[in-house]
Amino acid sequence: MELECGENVMTSNLKYWIWLGSLVNTTPARKYRLLQYFRDPALVWEASEAELEASGLCTKKLISSLKDKNTRNETERAFESLIRCDAEIITFNDRAYPELLRHIADPPLVLYCRGKLEPEEKRVAVVGSRRATWYGLDMAKRLARELAEHGVTVVSGMARGIDSQAHKGALEAGGRTIAVLGCGIDKAYPPENRELMEKIMQNGAVISEYLPGTEPVRYNFPARNRIISGISLGVTIVEAGEKSGSLITADYALEQGREVFAVPGNINSHNSTGTNRLIRDGAKVVTCVGDILDELKVSHDSKNTYSVNKKSALMKLGKEEKTIAQRLLNGPVHLDVISRDCGISVQMASSILLMLELSGFVEQLPGKYYRLVE
Repeated sequence: MELECGENVMTSNLKYWIWLGSLVNTTPARKYRLLQYFRDPALVWEASEAELEASGLCTKKLISSLKDKNTRNETERAFESLIRCDAEIITFNDRAYPELLRHIADPPLVLYCRGKLEPEEKRVAVVGSRRATWYGLDMAKRLARELAEHGVTVVSGMARGIDSQAHKGALEAGGRTIAVLGCGIDKAYPPENRELMEKIMQNGAVISEYLPGTEPVRYNFPARNRIISGISLGVTIVEAGEKSGSLITADYALEQGREVFAVPGNINSHNSTGTNRLIRDGAKVVTCVGDILDELKVSHDSKNTYSVNKKSALMKLGKEEKTIAQRLLNGPVHLDVISRDCGISVQMASSILLMLELSGFVEQLPGKYYRLVE
């Protein structure tokens, strides 16, 4: 029996969705089956213990949770918190609910959103290791930026490392990006990503199935990963160790019928063990953004003017800025070498490089090396 979709859920009914969606003593799949059986979360709320038991879906422990007064009272407080943080409450029956996510095996009954989800947008996930190498960080940012240039919304988890770079790459291109959190949408995690989170909300969305106030505890993240893959056409793994959480996302993607892409890496690097194994097992190899676009049948025509604007701005640079930019054309160069070859002091070179970095032309690498951002 399928649930009807596209209905507008009245605010008066939202507390029942929030209540059922936030129950912790059961799985999303079990909540979904309860909703299928009773047709409406308000009817689950009102069902007697005998009716719940007769459904064949409830253990005694679950019935106790469904009838718990403290849990029901918390629903009211949660609703107030959602209003305070200006969150949109998207239920399974709402038109705004992502259509791809609606058809996975264990869809979240409720999504809490800050920002805006676009129903027609094409989404691709870019995820990977928290302890990424410079190679991985560069590839994540580059692929995300180029996906955004082609009108693709980049999905990731806002974690340290690859995820953060993926969001930044999309934003740098003036594109949209979506962060799926393993905590409440009122929490920036990791804390240093608070500013990034604000930018994502302005140019995409931050979403979670967890109520405001929910801490980023470890067991939330594997469940979060099914949403990352569930709202995406495909998942791109940039770097992943043998036991990386990104491999869980890849597994979910396969179960959900999504495309899995992997960036090949150094066979001697621990961070490439997982991605290289994915390729061995049949994941699509990614050597450039075209590999993703071709597989997903996305047009190669650029959908924004990021590259054009950047080239135009580069032409307007002063003489010394252009000289330094020219020196970086062939790859990373040390600050001292830039100073020597361009005939300017180290202090002046450092100041110009900082300006170029803030303008998005140059990237600083470890050891005072600099390179052009492609």
